[in-house]
Order: sequence, then C-alpha cells, then structure tokens
Amino acid sequence: MRLVFVAGELSGDQLGGAIIEALQRENPQIDCVGLTGPRMDAAGCRSLGSIEQLSLMGLAEILPALPRLFRLRAELIEQIVAERPDAVVSIDAPDFNLGLQQRLRDRGLRTVHVVSPTIWAWRAGRIKTIRKAVEQMLCLFPFEPAYYAGSGVRADFIGHPLADEIVAVPDTATARASLGLADRYTLAVLPGSRSGEVRHLAPVFAQTVARLTETLPGLQVVTPVAKPALREVLDAQIRQWAPAADWHRVDGQAHMAMAAADAVLLASGTATLETLLVGRPMVVGYRTAPLTAWLMLKAGLLKARHVSLPNLLSRAPTVPERLQAACHPQRLSADLLPLLTDPAARQVQLDAFADVRSQLAINAATQAARAILGGLAAAKT
Repeated sequence: MRLVFVAGELSGDQLGGAIIEALQRENPQIDCVGLTGPRMDAAGCRSLGSIEQLSLMGLAEILPALPRLFRLRAELIEQIVAERPDAVVSIDAPDFNLGLQQRLRDRGLRTVHVVSPTIWAWRAGRIKTIRKAVEQMLCLFPFEPAYYAGSGVRADFIGHPLADEIVAVPDTATARASLGLADRYTLAVLPGSRSGEVRHLAPVFAQTVARLTETLPGLQVVTPVAKPALREVLDAQIRQWAPAADWHRVDGQAHMAMAAADAVLLASGTATLETLLVGRPMVVGYRTAPLTAWLMLKAGLLKARHVSLPNLLSRAPTVPERLQAACHPQRLSADLLPLLTDPAARQVQLDAFADVRSQLAINAATQAARAILGGLAAAKT
C-alpha cells in the first residue's frame, strides 16, 4: 500500500508525521511519500519536495508567488500520479490542498483531507468545493461530521492533536517560578498573534488591566508575545493605558503563561482551545474593523452560535464572549474579577473544560490512521 501526503505548513507536518507513524504501527508495509517537513521526514516519509515551498502568509507574499505555486501544483500532480498511490492525504492548507485534490481526484485517485474547513462557522457553501475535491474528511471536532451528512463525503471524527500534546501542564506555582513571576493574583493577556488583532485589542485589553489593577493592587500580568514585531505595538499601548501595571512580557511560552495565570483574557481563536486544555478559566474579547464586524455579525456571514471554541465544544456555554462594542474595559474587568478571585466561579468553567478534553484527547494520529485505512477498505468493497 502506498499513500501520498501533502502538508502545507509546519503544523500540518507535525500532524502528518504522527499519522505516518501511526499508520506504520497499523501496517508496517505501508509506503509513505509526499510534500514534507522535518517531522514527516523523521517519520520515514519519502520526500517529493519541502513544504517550505508553500509557507507563505498574507496577500503581499502570496500574489507575486501565484505563478510559482501554480507551477508547483502542476508538477506535484504529475509526480503524485506517477507514484500510483492508493490514496492522497492532504493536511490543512485548504486554499492549496483542495484545488490540488480536485485535480488528483479527476485523475482517478482517492483523496482524503485532514482538518475540516470551518464550514460550520462561515462560507457553508464551500462544501460544494469539498465534495468535488475529497472523498473522506477527517475532522478534529466532534460536531463537524454532522455538517457533511448527505453531502457524499465520508466524515470521521479523529480528536484534536492539541489535546494529545498538551498533557503535562505545570502547576501554577511552577509555571510562575519558571517565568520569574511572584506567587500572587496573575492574569495572562493574549491579544492575538496578528498585527491587526493586536492593534484592535491591545488598547482595550490594556485599559481592562488598568481597571483590574485598581481593584486588585497586587495583580500581575503576563503576555506571551507571539512575534517580536508585535512587542513594540503592545508596549506602546501598555505605556499609554496601563503604565502602573505590573506587566511582564515574555517571548513565546504561551502555554507556560496560561499555566501561571488564575485567569486568561484573550482574542478568539485557537488560543482559546489551548487555554481550555491547559485548564485555566478565560474571557474572550474581540474587535475588528467595523465593516468586517457588520458582515460577520449583522449580515449573517458568521453562522456559528459562538465565536470561541470552548463554548462551541461545551454542553453549555460558560466563557464570556465580548465582541465589538461589548468588548470594553468595564465589561471585561467585571467578567474577569470573579475568575481571578472566586474559586467557585473558576470551577464552573473548569468542569466544562474537563468534559471537552475527554472528548478531544483520543489520540488523533491513531484515529486518523484507522479512519484512512477504514475508508480504503470500504472503498474496495
């Protein structure tokens, strides 16, 4: 049996390497080949090229690179067809991979995609493109397969790799000592990893910290800075709005900063799932450009009931979500204060989070390997 893998970025390479190792445990005779990164190379995947060729971010990088990407896709199609694989497994990067998979499927190959696009949140019409491109979708969240019912796409829930990865979380005291923090009330503030997010959220988050510092004079704050370029933007907002705050900035170490905190104030996104898995209560705030917000919230482009993954995954929502005009210092500080000081308020969220973890931590790589093999077996009957 031969399988081709196409990962589009380093996170896909990590998951791809784990899936390849799990496949080889299930069937040592499987031959894996593909567009790889270091993790897939280490797993023994024979490389057709490096995922570095696809590692682009932002229109300024992507637009000039389009001719090269189209050539790469055409060359990759011919290489993959020549391998005569039993299936082609693409991982995330849907803008590149779904187009690739559609052309490979047109050439008669079986196609599998790992990590469902968020059709449950917005652009539900993408399922038409997905149906043309892939025969089997491997989903990271338990509610996702239902969105493929009746579409003709086999959808399997495999669990989330982050739930398998974030297991050995340090206790609060250890995390604080590691970051050089004192053992007192601590708030982690994560205003996002993109410059646009930080520009919109850092001012209101800094004002929130200033209000909380007045209420809790011993409060200390820690922010893991995702990129060095964002530190200057954040520092300017702290100087303007919360100059008296005991505010620590660290490079990276997001999970350690979360573990050190009594509560977390953060932007919506994958970091909310990471906070859930670390096991810390949170408040989610988000602001974006007015037109974008109107399109998403008022014009109905956003279809999900909630914007944060913890609320989407929990049986009942427990995480405050403050968006646009509701994302202001008075509301955020009122939400955070009980999470910082009241163990009972914290426990409501933590109980919900434990239930979500039990759903997601099912060894995603092994489940993916079994789903791929099960799909191949079903296709042959």
